[in-house]
Amino acid sequence: MNNPKINNARRNFLMTTAAVSGGFAIGLHMPSGKLQAQQADQNRRVNIWVEIADDSTVTIKYARSEMGQGSMTSAPQLVADELDADWEQVRIEYVDVNEHLRMNSAWGDMSTVGSRTIRSSQDYLRRAGATARAMMVAAAAQAWNVDAAEITVQRGIVRHAGSNRETGFGALAAMAATMAIPEDVTLKDPADWHIIGQSMPRIDIPASVNGSQVYGIDVELPGMVYAAVAQSPVFGGKVRLYDASTARTRRGVIDVLTIEDGGAVAVIADNWWRAKQALAGLEIEWDNQGNDAVSSESILAYFRSNLEADDAAPLPNNQGDADAALSSAAQVLEAEYFTPFLSHTPMEPMGATIRINADRVDVWASTQGAAGEATTVANTLQVAVDSVYFHRVQAGGGFGRRGGAGDYTRMAAQIAASLPVGTPLKLLWTREEDMQHDFYRPLAMYKLKGGLDASGNITGWKTRIASGSILNQMNGVPLGGGVDMIASEGFTRLPYQVPNQFHDFKLSPTHVPLGFWRTVGWSQTPFAREQFIDELAVAAGEDPYQFRLRHMAEDELSRHILQAVAEAAGWDTAPPQGVFRGIATTEPYDSFTASVVEVSVNDAGQVKIHRIIQAINPGHAVNPDNIEAQLEGATVWAVSAAFWGEITIDQGRVREGNFHDYRLLRLSQMPPVEVVLAPTGGFWGGVGEPGQAPLIPALCNAIFAATGIRVRSLPLKQHGLSLA
Repeated sequence: MNNPKINNARRNFLMTTAAVSGGFAIGLHMPSGKLQAQQADQNRRVNIWVEIADDSTVTIKYARSEMGQGSMTSAPQLVADELDADWEQVRIEYVDVNEHLRMNSAWGDMSTVGSRTIRSSQDYLRRAGATARAMMVAAAAQAWNVDAAEITVQRGIVRHAGSNRETGFGALAAMAATMAIPEDVTLKDPADWHIIGQSMPRIDIPASVNGSQVYGIDVELPGMVYAAVAQSPVFGGKVRLYDASTARTRRGVIDVLTIEDGGAVAVIADNWWRAKQALAGLEIEWDNQGNDAVSSESILAYFRSNLEADDAAPLPNNQGDADAALSSAAQVLEAEYFTPFLSHTPMEPMGATIRINADRVDVWASTQGAAGEATTVANTLQVAVDSVYFHRVQAGGGFGRRGGAGDYTRMAAQIAASLPVGTPLKLLWTREEDMQHDFYRPLAMYKLKGGLDASGNITGWKTRIASGSILNQMNGVPLGGGVDMIASEGFTRLPYQVPNQFHDFKLSPTHVPLGFWRTVGWSQTPFAREQFIDELAVAAGEDPYQFRLRHMAEDELSRHILQAVAEAAGWDTAPPQGVFRGIATTEPYDSFTASVVEVSVNDAGQVKIHRIIQAINPGHAVNPDNIEAQLEGATVWAVSAAFWGEITIDQGRVREGNFHDYRLLRLSQMPPVEVVLAPTGGFWGGVGEPGQAPLIPALCNAIFAATGIRVRSLPLKQHGLSLA
């Protein structure tokens, strides 16, 4: 067994040499906590977000990642509108990650997770545009010797009506780059937006359609070698021994080595297939570290016991006396719900390309957080982070998997460090390796108890949540008060008026790695919450839509979106004979969402989805067409998870290995989806994550309406239900 050796001379050089990129920064400022820089060159950097060329082309920088969610278009719309640019002259480019790190994270958060791109960036992105606009006006005022208050900017043209002068941005860019950066700017009234709120064509679509899009898996460099990897099939296991002598004699094989502190074996070859074949021929004996007795059955028994544990931590929103209310209720209902581990399975499996030279490290990888991955590589190689150059490529799906684990780039760095200086190394996981060594959505159990008075009002509610903690297990974040707020989202603030409620959380760790899966806690908690509301409505003898409305305050925004989806579905009109409806509402990522699903179910348990209505209120809708696409994509994700999504454990390892036993929705099975956009303004909510949240409970509520069978665990295939 070989361990990768890091060239110490190369390491020392990298640690003491700061790489310098082109361009001269001549002004620094910090408005709204975001570092602004100016430079005078042919592409005039008015600030770090806006560059204007002599021909008036406006280049807007994009700091986060694009993986098909469309924010590489919608985020620059915020800048362009406040700049008052002509969208036809706008170009969009990734921020240089190395420059970002050298400038003390000047462009802010690069992570594309948690529906944060718009809701967390909108203020400083709009201010960047408004600041650049003010500097263009200041330049024109100085050049024309007029009052800046008399100058207008519209669609990329700067005008002074009094002197009948006007010009494009390009003529003023050089001077604008020397203007003082204003301490504060006034942002537009939404009524004046002309780019925000419009369905601008997405920048990533043409290349994705015509095949020219470059993903991490596509990167090829002269002299490249390739690596395949086998990790311990039991999580936490280590290599005990293997014999690499035969593998080393195979054609094209360069080396065989252990990585990840003995948790994996890598084979390097002159092409990836030879590396994979040599790896498959290795007989590796693993030390399973005592985890080989763990199974799905033992995990479920452990979780079920935690539903009854005495040491759970209370959530912060508890009020009244739930026990007293339940003891005096006219009706009391109890239910137990379960959601399984889930894998991310993006179409592009994990991998990275790394080239280590004497003075720099170059990295190409699909990621949701380029700055974090660059830091991971630097830490792995023990080099200065500003020596790492991370080249941006589109990610072939992420769904949270590429959002911070850093495992695949760390592995690639370890392998590359064993090679001669300047040798490019591409690591690529197989689909099986990708699925069986994921960071999974946590398994969770919910025990709910609700009480109704004689008039059908909810008088008391209790919830016990048993779940692992992504924050604690993956990121080492201590749980304040013993509660994981992600695992309990959906119960930390009910949209329903319940005078007496008590919710608590029981941390339930296992050896299975946990990670952020699209919609995260909101992909699970509504399955329990929104079905239990239906159960209470049925017990009260009331329509589930009206029951929800009756328990919501008049100013509750969940009420607004619930009414919008019900109206779009024609809830007050009976569906066709044999078709049944379900409804649910959620409030994820500062947005408000609701779904109605219409189904029929035949005697063989085949579920036909006739129609899905997805509604969202994100406050402000930046790119309506993209929001529709996100909700349609969330529908694919949710239906797949509902019917087939399940990662099971046997002898400490994942049973599932590929798409034959971890099904995804087929094109022919895609149901009709109607999207209702109901923005009220006044806030900025997320879009990429929220669409899935209400859909699975609405589907299950529809199945109950059709069959009288309440599905309290997923996937639906385990209940004899299939998708027609």
